[in-house]
Amino acid sequence: MKNGFIRVAALTPKIKVADPKYNKERICELIDAARGEEAQVMVFPELCITGYTCSDLFYQELLLREAKQALIDIASFSEKTDAIIFVGLPLEYNGKLYNVAAAICGGAILGLVPKTHIPTYNEFYELRHFTRGMEEPVPVRLDDDHIVPMGTRMLFSCRQMPRLRIGAEICEDLWAPNPPSIGLALAGATLIVNLSASDETTGKDIYRRDLVGGQSARLICGYVYASAGDGESTQDVVYSGHNLIAENGVVLAESRRFVNESIYSEIDVQRLTEERRRMSTFGASDAIYLTAEFNLKEKTTLLTRFVDPSPFVPGKKTDREKRCEEIFMIQAMGLKKRLEHTNCRAAVVGISGGLDSTLALLVTAKAFDLLGLDHSGIIAVTMPGFGTTDRTYENAVSLIRSLNAAFKEVPIAEAVRIHFRDIEQDENVHDVTYENGQARERTQILMDIANKLGGMVVGTGDMSELALGWATYNGDHMSMYGVNASVPKTLVRHLVRYYADTCENAELTRVLLDVLDTPVSPELLPPEDGKISQKTEDIVGPYELHDFFLYYVLRFGCTPKKIYRLAKYAFSGIYTDETIEKWLRTFYRRFFSQQFKRSCLPDGPKVGTVAVSPRGDLRMPSDACARIWMDELETLHEDEADKMDGSPDEQISDGMPGEASGQNNFAAEEFDREFDELFKGMF
Repeated sequence: MKNGFIRVAALTPKIKVADPKYNKERICELIDAARGEEAQVMVFPELCITGYTCSDLFYQELLLREAKQALIDIASFSEKTDAIIFVGLPLEYNGKLYNVAAAICGGAILGLVPKTHIPTYNEFYELRHFTRGMEEPVPVRLDDDHIVPMGTRMLFSCRQMPRLRIGAEICEDLWAPNPPSIGLALAGATLIVNLSASDETTGKDIYRRDLVGGQSARLICGYVYASAGDGESTQDVVYSGHNLIAENGVVLAESRRFVNESIYSEIDVQRLTEERRRMSTFGASDAIYLTAEFNLKEKTTLLTRFVDPSPFVPGKKTDREKRCEEIFMIQAMGLKKRLEHTNCRAAVVGISGGLDSTLALLVTAKAFDLLGLDHSGIIAVTMPGFGTTDRTYENAVSLIRSLNAAFKEVPIAEAVRIHFRDIEQDENVHDVTYENGQARERTQILMDIANKLGGMVVGTGDMSELALGWATYNGDHMSMYGVNASVPKTLVRHLVRYYADTCENAELTRVLLDVLDTPVSPELLPPEDGKISQKTEDIVGPYELHDFFLYYVLRFGCTPKKIYRLAKYAFSGIYTDETIEKWLRTFYRRFFSQQFKRSCLPDGPKVGTVAVSPRGDLRMPSDACARIWMDELETLHEDEADKMDGSPDEQISDGMPGEASGQNNFAAEEFDREFDELFKGMF
């Protein structure tokens, strides 16, 4: 629950058709099992108390009475369970039968949500038995001790985690053109549960998976889908128990079919809320929804879901060729348009033999190909200085020649020494002036060559460097078009590796592989024994950590505590907690102090969901204070639960399930009072 996570479960019991007593026992067994897995939201299939395939037995008074009693018994059983539980059953109200999802927590029945869309086509005959659910909640008396609201406009809200607001829909509701989940999400539901009995036909599982994943993306919500399985009648159809858990378009967990498998994962409610806040087109509903509150223990949720340590890099399941070509095309098309618009006759690129300038040259070559121009119009400039090594120099030269670009070499040592003399800088003092003087000299050379040839300077700096401010102001920070401006260092490496693996030029492949094997360095300090002495990651930290931090800061606005926890989980066994904490502090300090460099960036194409352009994704003041973020970093270890991921916090709030407060129980008087206030005497 802490850091915005809630553990959820989709559970399929093996039931017996029309045997509520037996089914109640199986449901309670799975509740116990899910309690052992620390699930705090449990979802069972549609009509699981009786079975979905009872058909005309739904008309039997005894079956309906036993189903209602089973619901009450399950609620009583759940009194000591720290979870909100959704189970399905048939329920009669005012002479009509409804297919409902019952929400239970702490021994109380919080509410009943009826099915909206009742199918009566192909193999479905539900309209023979069930009535479409009412929108406005009505009071339903289950017995003398239980009066609960029933209606589709209901939300269930956690007192300890206000962002956890749950809405329920049932099976066919999701397939309809206007699912209830749309209104529920617009009314604030961050988690949708679906109690389903979807029969299996060839290929239907693919459609079902896409439907659940797509709905969670469209509504920016978590979605837990629990379906009926083995145990239902197979008179005409078969049920596979295909359970799914999705979050914002990503399927986090999926059961095997035909085995009645329970699945678990964690929904990041905080992340969903932050995403909705960012999306200006995600509106709010004017409709009134009744909210039933419930209590859960506040504890650190055990993380089992995959947290990608390289969120900017296409995953293993992604079509690598398609994704990398797409990124190259975005970069190249941006440069192509700029070259066309300015009628440039040349593109000038500074080549160091490092990753960034290598990618920039590859992109420039692609842009020239798209324009039908000869690569001789690409002026690739090497500018060896005090820190240049033979390895990087030779790689730069080989790269230029492999791409048939125009080679130009301008050594900078003599010019820099004259500049040092003019400003009274001691060449033996290797301070920031010593380093930046070289970077600015290189930029001046590139700009003047571009002016002379009627061309433009193509920038090579990447987004990771811009985020950290690891660039010389008015030096490598500046260009006329920055093709790598929204490409983080981890993705730069991935793209160069892809190009090396797929190009047909053996010499180019050799050079690219050696570039990939070369330590990242600006090469502004003299080499030691002919080798690079200045390694960027020794100074500012590992780029894979900084890219991880950057993603969660800009994409989701996560707090330092949450990012620290996620990083510990994602990089477990790779970096120590102390290392992660050290570089997280460095990230925040540099990110806030260096915004002035990002505020005047040259143009460059956006390739992913995160960018730092002052005209696009990051409208951040240059003088923003980092104090509250740095203050939170000082409290990383105050909560001992954060030291052991998944260890529960035993502190229990007042009114927890099982206590005598009765806060979860809808007594008749409380129900009437709440309805009177909400609907102004409607009932």
